[in-house]
Amino acid sequence: MKPASFPLPPDLIDEQAMLPALQRQAFDYFIEQSNPANGLVRDKDKTGWPASIAAVGLALTSYCVGVERGFMTCSDAIARTLATLRFLAASEQSDSPAATGYKGFYYHFLDMDNGRRVWACELSSIDTALLMAGVLAAAQYFDGDDKDELEIRALADLLYRRVDWQWMRARCQLLRHGWKPETGFLRKCWRGYDEALILYVLALGSPSFPIERPSYDAWTASFEWKSVYGIDYLYAGSLFIHQMSHAWLDLRGAQDDFMRAHGLDYAENTRRATLVQQRYAIDNPLGFPGYGEHGWGISASDGPGPATQQSMGVRRCFRDYVGRGAPYGFDDGTLAPWAVAASLPFAPEIVLPALAQQHDVFHARSTVFVTQQGKHWVSPWRFGINDGPVLLMLDNHLHDFPWRLMRGNRYLRDGLVKAGFTGGWLAA
Repeated sequence: MKPASFPLPPDLIDEQAMLPALQRQAFDYFIEQSNPANGLVRDKDKTGWPASIAAVGLALTSYCVGVERGFMTCSDAIARTLATLRFLAASEQSDSPAATGYKGFYYHFLDMDNGRRVWACELSSIDTALLMAGVLAAAQYFDGDDKDELEIRALADLLYRRVDWQWMRARCQLLRHGWKPETGFLRKCWRGYDEALILYVLALGSPSFPIERPSYDAWTASFEWKSVYGIDYLYAGSLFIHQMSHAWLDLRGAQDDFMRAHGLDYAENTRRATLVQQRYAIDNPLGFPGYGEHGWGISASDGPGPATQQSMGVRRCFRDYVGRGAPYGFDDGTLAPWAVAASLPFAPEIVLPALAQQHDVFHARSTVFVTQQGKHWVSPWRFGINDGPVLLMLDNHLHDFPWRLMRGNRYLRDGLVKAGFTGGWLAA
């Protein structure tokens, strides 16, 4: 489907002609960039690049979607899932700098072949949470009584129960960003509204090493409520923050104490954040070409930097992969169509026309482009943590499948209830 010169209104856009193709393209990343022997998935599709454990978690969930949509056979999905879980369960868990993980957590980046830590990276709390979300999705989906599906559920339970969430607090209420064997815990804690919602929910719901409610309350106490363009919402500038946890968590109508106090829920909050992004692009305070009603989406994405150069008569600093944001975050003219697609369940009336206009970009090698001096710069790379949310959120919009799957998981439910959530599907 070619993008229209003037995007059609949502009711005239054929979702079934456009969205399944975008889903299939996103799904293919996890087949093409995985190592079938151990299930590890490359962070980006560059030869020699390491795996990202967040991409592995997205892959495990994507296999479930792939079976449902006919993108792969159930037997292939089971084989890939088993290879992944067996590797995670058997890989070295120790304080050695060369290990794969420690205390149930895993290093952010791993060698694609041997699974060992690379780049002296951190033992990552958030990336482990995204990995565990995928692990639990696999356990929820493969619910049969044959030996392979029984093994999937046993391994998933082992992996989740092994994560020592209490340890990651490191003598404070908030969860830490991570730990390194050379220097210990990272200084930064998960503070302020961010992608850590799934992290806190999984840590609260743990049957073995749970954190307690005061940790969650300390996190929400650090939130910033803002009014932007006349829209009141819980602020986070980068769109991926409003999406990543929501790929698994259906929070429509569900409220914790913070949201009850503001008469809102996190799904409506994400909708408002999406509308703010569009309003910012229309306002376009920095004068970037390409921004407008259908040209928006500022998030974590690749970019043309690091470089400083003239653009539209102004000397600007450009960055590579970074968490861009609006209206107060870093903005160098980079738009991320993947983040627009991942907003679909929350604001379809502005997402569908934008996707119709940006459709050709999705069929380039990357889901990210930059408008620079009136021309499009397109990243040569795709990223697992970009394609995964596209696949899952489009499926949530079209079929309610990832959300429906995870609504059946007792650990996620326990975590939400322990955080004080009521309403929505939790009331059923």
